Amino acid sequence: MKIAVILGTRPEIIKMSPIIREFKKRRLNFFILHTNQHYSENLDRVFFKELNIISPKYNLNICSGTHSQVISKIIMGVDSVLLKEKPDVVVVQGDTNTVLAGSLAAAKLNIKIAHIEAGLRSYFSGMPEELNRILTDHCSEILFAPTHLAKDNLLKEGIDKNKIFISGNTIVDAVLENIKIANEKSKILDDLRLEKNKYFLLTIHRQENVDDKTRIMNIFKGIELVQKKFNTQIICPIHPRTKKMMDQFGVKVGKKIKLIEPLGYFDFLQLEKNSRLIFTDSGGVQEEACILHVPCVTLRDNTERPETLMVKSNILSGVDPNKILKCAVYMVKKNSWNNPFGNGKSSSKIVDLIWKKIN
Repeated sequence: MKIAVILGTRPEIIKMSPIIREFKKRRLNFFILHTNQHYSENLDRVFFKELNIISPKYNLNICSGTHSQVISKIIMGVDSVLLKEKPDVVVVQGDTNTVLAGSLAAAKLNIKIAHIEAGLRSYFSGMPEELNRILTDHCSEILFAPTHLAKDNLLKEGIDKNKIFISGNTIVDAVLENIKIANEKSKILDDLRLEKNKYFLLTIHRQENVDDKTRIMNIFKGIELVQKKFNTQIICPIHPRTKKMMDQFGVKVGKKIKLIEPLGYFDFLQLEKNSRLIFTDSGGVQEEACILHVPCVTLRDNTERPETLMVKSNILSGVDPNKILKCAVYMVKKNSWNNPFGNGKSSSKIVDLIWKKIN
C-alpha cells in the first residue's frame, strides 16, 4: 500500500504530525506532498523541523491568489504527482483549499480519500472553509469524525455510515506529545517578559473578520476595552493577512496590545498554556485552549467546534466591542471542563483503520 499525505498549512502540519510519525513507526510506504499554501517561514516550513517529521517529497510552492486561483494551481500540481506516484490512498486533514483541491484531484483519478477531521460544520455559508469541508466529505471513502456530533452531521447529509469512524482529534495527540518539549525548549515567556497567567493571547486571521473593515475595527475596539478593564498585557502573533489588512484599513492598537511576528509551534503552545484567557477566530486554537484548560473567547458568530461551547471552555462573542468585553469577564473565571476531543490515541486508531480499509 502506498499512501500520499497532502497538506499545506500550519494547522495541517501540526494535526498530521502524529499520523506521519505513526506511518514512519510502522514503516509504511508513504510520501508527503506539501502545497506550501502558507508561504511564511514561521507559519509553515519551520514546523517540519520543530515537530521532527520528514521533509516533503514534493513542494508545489503555491503562493497567494484568489480562492479559485489557489485551488486550480493545487489541483494541477497534485494531479501530476498522483499520476506519477499512483498511491492507493490520499490522506487529507481539515478544511483548507489544499484539502479540497487535493481531494478533487484524487477523486478524478479514482484514488481513495481518507479525510481526517470530517463532519465539522459551522452552518455558515459565507465561510470558505465550510464549502471545502462539505465537498471533501462527500468525495471521501474513509471519514474520520472527531466526535459523535461530527458523525451525526455526516449521517444527516446522507453519507454511508460504513464510511464513518469516530476517531477523536489528532490535535490532542499533538498537544500531549509536544507540550513537554515546549516546556523544556521554549523561552518565549522570558523573551517577551511575561508572567504565567498575567497576560491574554489574541489570534485573528479569518477572511470574514480581517477583510471586513467594520469587523476588524470592532474586534480591536473590543480588545482595547478588555485591556483597559483588566489592565493586562495582550499578546498578538500577527498573521501576514491580518497585518496587511490592518495597514490597509488604518487599524491602530494601544501600547498594551503587543503585535509580534508569527511563532513556531513550541513557542505558541507555551503562550497558550500560560495565558489567562485566549481570544481567537481559529478553530484549532479553540481546540488547543480546551485541551490546555485555558478559557477561550471566539471572535465569531458561529463555530464548527460546538463541543467547546457544550463543555463551556469557549464562548462566542461575535465582534460587538461590548459583547467581547462581557464575554471576557464571564470566561476569565472558568478553568475546569472535560476535554471532548479524545485521549491522545487518535493517530494510532486512524492508521489502523486506513490499513484495514485499503487492504
